Amino acid sequence: MLKVKILFIGPNESGKTVLANFLSDTTENVGGEYRPTQGARILEFESQADGHGDNKTCEVELWDCSGDFKFESCWPALMKDASGVVIIFNPDLPSHLKEIETWHSMFISSQGLQDSQCLLMAHHKPGSGDEVGQLPLATHLNRLPLIQSNLEEEPEDVRVAFCRYLGNVLHTMSESREREEMSIIT
Repeated sequence: MLKVKILFIGPNESGKTVLANFLSDTTENVGGEYRPTQGARILEFESQADGHGDNKTCEVELWDCSGDFKFESCWPALMKDASGVVIIFNPDLPSHLKEIETWHSMFISSQGLQDSQCLLMAHHKPGSGDEVGQLPLATHLNRLPLIQSNLEEEPEDVRVAFCRYLGNVLHTMSESREREEMSIIT
């Protein structure tokens, strides 16, 4: 079975843990109060990867990373062998929109990941209202796929979009492996 390592990164209080728990079908009783992730949590589960040919089941190693910059010295170790990166942010907070570029630079540009291995997720907290229109993102960020996440109103849309993203990651990994094999042969 194929295995992917996906990092969930982004500013504090953006909903990374809530989304990670939802996608991995993990339930935690935290009483609704905010408890920041310390370093990283690793969740392992199986998921369908949709979008390219036959839908495959893959093993997902999802790293729910703290958004606290006091853990910045650990980030290179977290990034090792990452198959993909999801930047999660709250679009209702202007500070989060400003931070996206920093997260992109530290986790995506520095690793040379392709756009298909990345995802922007605008996560709306319960009661925050409807989806926002066009987000004021830097030009290079507009190339990345963006999904709106609202677990209160359309939870299965989030799961479907994540499975489609996994399909893109697997397709990119497969193409990369084929290129490596061809370079060895020639």
